[in-house]
Amino acid sequence: MDKVLFYAMTGEKMCFLHILLNAISLNENGVETKIIFEGASVKLVSVFEEEKNPLYLKAKGLGLIAGICFACSKTLGVFEKNNSYGIKMLDDMSGHAGMLDYSLEGYKIISI
Repeated sequence: MDKVLFYAMTGEKMCFLHILLNAISLNENGVETKIIFEGASVKLVSVFEEEKNPLYLKAKGLGLIAGICFACSKTLGVFEKNNSYGIKMLDDMSGHAGMLDYSLEGYKIISI
């Protein structure tokens, strides 16, 4: 089985919506898929939660969201909000969300 990790750095909502679309499509077609919110994308979590974005909620419900970067959430002032959504805060790489474990588990990593 193929595995794909979307390591999302973009803070552009439209770009991130395409990450969600692709992650859901891959998952629905048998590809093990995960998404990490890293960099500027951590600011989008509260946007998607507050607007009840259906793509985001579907990805969240399917368990596709692996987590949110702890350090970037702190730095960008969204830690408290992000920490309240029931999504794991990731800090395995000097406070940031690392790729190493996913690479070792055979995931193809797509960083956007």
